[in-house]
Amino acid sequence: MPSLAAFPNDTELAEKRRLLNGIQERRDKAGKLVAGVAAACDVDQFKAPTSEKPNAKRWDSHISPESQSRPPCILKQAASHLSNPDIVSLGGGLPSSECFPFYEWSFKVPTAQHFFKDQDELEDPTVQTVTIGKHDVKAGLSEYDLSIALNYGQASGSPQIMRFITEHTELVYNPPYADWKVAPTVGSTGALEQTIRLLFDRSRGDSVLAEEYSFSTALETFVPQGIKPFGVKMDDEGLMPESMDAMLTSWDEKSRGARKPHVLYTIPSGQNPTGATQSLQRRRAIYSVCQKHDIFIIEDEPYYFIQMPPYQGNESDSVQASEDVESFLAGLVPSYLSLDIDGRVLRMDSFSKVLVPGSRLGWVTASAQIIERFLRHAEVANQGPNGMSQIMLWKLLDQTWGHEGYLKWLIALKNAYTQKRNMLLAACDKFLPKSVVSWTPPTTGMFLWLKCDPLQHPEYPARPIEEIEGEIFDQAIKTGVLCARGTWFRAEPDTPADGMFFRATYASATAEAMGTAIERFGEAIRRSYQIE
Repeated sequence: MPSLAAFPNDTELAEKRRLLNGIQERRDKAGKLVAGVAAACDVDQFKAPTSEKPNAKRWDSHISPESQSRPPCILKQAASHLSNPDIVSLGGGLPSSECFPFYEWSFKVPTAQHFFKDQDELEDPTVQTVTIGKHDVKAGLSEYDLSIALNYGQASGSPQIMRFITEHTELVYNPPYADWKVAPTVGSTGALEQTIRLLFDRSRGDSVLAEEYSFSTALETFVPQGIKPFGVKMDDEGLMPESMDAMLTSWDEKSRGARKPHVLYTIPSGQNPTGATQSLQRRRAIYSVCQKHDIFIIEDEPYYFIQMPPYQGNESDSVQASEDVESFLAGLVPSYLSLDIDGRVLRMDSFSKVLVPGSRLGWVTASAQIIERFLRHAEVANQGPNGMSQIMLWKLLDQTWGHEGYLKWLIALKNAYTQKRNMLLAACDKFLPKSVVSWTPPTTGMFLWLKCDPLQHPEYPARPIEEIEGEIFDQAIKTGVLCARGTWFRAEPDTPADGMFFRATYASATAEAMGTAIERFGEAIRRSYQIE
């Protein structure tokens, strides 16, 4: 398998350390962050100054008429006047914090470098108690408190958490154009729905490119909007650029029943459902095809930081005992956002897979033009993430762990998932009939894509692939195991399937449970294939 990213050299490691140190230097120079209730937020104030980067291209032709017609929210714009501390507001509908029935929140979190330890003891030194009061700002104890977080906010997010997110985005991805911005989301599913409304117009017969097997919820978001997905062929590295180029070059609207696509939706790392990860070379090739055909890219990357070493054939192999944050950052496969010289990428990030799904907090990064349109929709849709999530994650990530602590958490998380992946793969090696089932060990994410050879099935082609797949699925359910059917993820479900697949995840089950589940699934396959 080709390398995913070049091994970091001393220059790259030094650059990552410089960026880390630069965050604190900018904060010290800027002084205390003062941002009260419903404070407006412009992320440009949190970015490192730059003069050498060009601005992004304009994307007017890609923005839908619906999005172009959205005006700014008048009441949200009026709230910007509250930045003047002397103004008395009689214009907004902001309740008084005196009427909030929460006075203080406390929660326990692990200290940096003591992640994933058993923390049952109340006096465990690896656990710290974090407290948030209603009036911490007024008392001079913090930059953010419950009186601010529990009130209405802006669609652009609270300045406190958006400062951290902006710094994190610059540290990890460092977009190569100047006018990039970030906007908060209520998770990537909500972000995708807003992005679809921004870029697509059903009245003109819009279509979208995706991997031939793609995230089922994303496909279910496109179709009701009248957008027709078209699947691009894949290999072990994911989407194949030559197939995408050939499809676009020979596009015929009449036979396809849709306009030539102007947007690609892709999950480049640990792709859901196949687990494939695009190498740096693959990403550059796909980006070049997008430039050639003027394709805008939606980069959905919930699993980006779970980039693991290759599987070595043993449960205990592949787990790195220690790794510094500079090596971790420099060793990540560059994001499309990091390669994006045009501003043609909207990247979706989320805390769901790396912290807590219930936070419903993430963000998108794109050019200033795209983010401005995204925020106009958010103002009349969800008004941004809820304040409870924002202040709790800010308290953890910014005030407790800091950037370096959060990166150490991500390293520990990657190692934890590496162990779980190895356990599932070891179970597959032990229990699945390799004469009919094959798989490529994933190097990112949470999913394993199992390929069942239909040509080896005694009743194929007399019985179609979908029917055999359904039989195996039903038998597995009867024996007590659930694996997702490959047909659930097909971008073009009305076309003939050319393979039979199942998706297994190592995200939540214990090692013992995974072994039992794979043994049962192997029995279901053997029964269908009539293997003794």
